[in-house]
Amino acid sequence: MDDPVVYRSKVRIERVKGPLRRAYLPVEPEPVLFGVHSEIAEHYGMKPGQVEPHATTLDYLVAAAAG
Repeated sequence: MDDPVVYRSKVRIERVKGPLRRAYLPVEPEPVLFGVHSEIAEHYGMKPGQVEPHATTLDYLVAAAAG
């Protein structure tokens, strides 16, 4: 009694440079940028100002779980 798959998300991730990634999500006309910031950038050994800060995938997961 296997239920059929009713939805399969079609997401494409493109690595831009270093921790910066571009995610192409269904229905969204523009890609979403993922990167690092603050303590997370520091954890990965990046110095302040080394990379442009962007929300992390963890930030999006927390926001999705809270919604």
